[in-house]
Amino acid sequence: MRTVAFIQGGGVGYDQEASVRAVLAAVRAPVQFEVHHAGVAAAEQGSNIALSGDVLQAVKTHGIALKTKLLTAPDAKIQTNLNVAFRRALGLYASVRPVHNLGGLPARFSGVNFLLCREITEDLYNTGEYEVVPGVVQSFKVATALAAVRFFRFAFQLATREKRKSVHCIHKANILKMSDGLYLDCFKRVATEFPDIAAKELIIDNACMQMVSKPHQFEVLAAGNMYGDLLSDLGAGIVGGISATASIDSGEGVTVYNAVYGATSDTVKRGTANPLPLLMPAIEMLKGIGETDSATRVVSAIERVLTEGQVKPADLGGTASTDDFTNAIIAKL
Repeated sequence: MRTVAFIQGGGVGYDQEASVRAVLAAVRAPVQFEVHHAGVAAAEQGSNIALSGDVLQAVKTHGIALKTKLLTAPDAKIQTNLNVAFRRALGLYASVRPVHNLGGLPARFSGVNFLLCREITEDLYNTGEYEVVPGVVQSFKVATALAAVRFFRFAFQLATREKRKSVHCIHKANILKMSDGLYLDCFKRVATEFPDIAAKELIIDNACMQMVSKPHQFEVLAAGNMYGDLLSDLGAGIVGGISATASIDSGEGVTVYNAVYGATSDTVKRGTANPLPLLMPAIEMLKGIGETDSATRVVSAIERVLTEGQVKPADLGGTASTDDFTNAIIAKL
């Protein structure tokens, strides 16, 4: 039995958690959750600490976590993005978005299957903004060789494990000659350590065009924080949306499987949430702990329900409740 830290952030996360628990129990996955609350969920538990040290320590102790989106209470005084703070506190530095089709989910393309790797410690996301004078604001893009080399080595190692034959570096070094130039240089340096994998590169604007016109050419894409963020949602869009994918964040000895989105309880009524944005990372979690048979069974059940099209949550064009959709999946296991 593998103990997994479950990080509950509130809102639709409650419905999604119940669904994941029911599906994993039905497939008899050897997983037990140790639940910890953060964000809105922590406030609802009476805590005035949105992200406690106990939550972070639990993830470090178990080395693996399944996490809903951390929502901030409407009356909270903090301005920090809790999901970013969570990543930084745990030293997570690379995020992987599997981009592939899910049977029964309408999509722009079929047969898509690539991995998008995003560096999540630097770039424009790791700096402050400053008002130089009224009407003039500065933001700084941070790039270091240390972080870039670590990230690209992760991307090539991922490609090796997943038996992918190429890695594309996504950049804008033609304009940002110092920051993205450093990034591209580090990519080329790391690529020499992996001679069996083709090292390719694309400028970010061309990469966007290629992704929405010829996505099948990609196997692994490696991008900085900002570009990776944009490409993550673009990739999800070409395979049918957030219901088809997951987010997997990695650091030294820690892996966190994230729901791709979350919403406040006043925008999605309790009992009506689509559980797939948490079920998909839970499936990736099963693969990560070696429970590939269980993962395959769950995917197959989801695809059968979607293909039949009789039971679908509201954001997929249906009227099913969270329980109805979950029970339909379980019935196909």
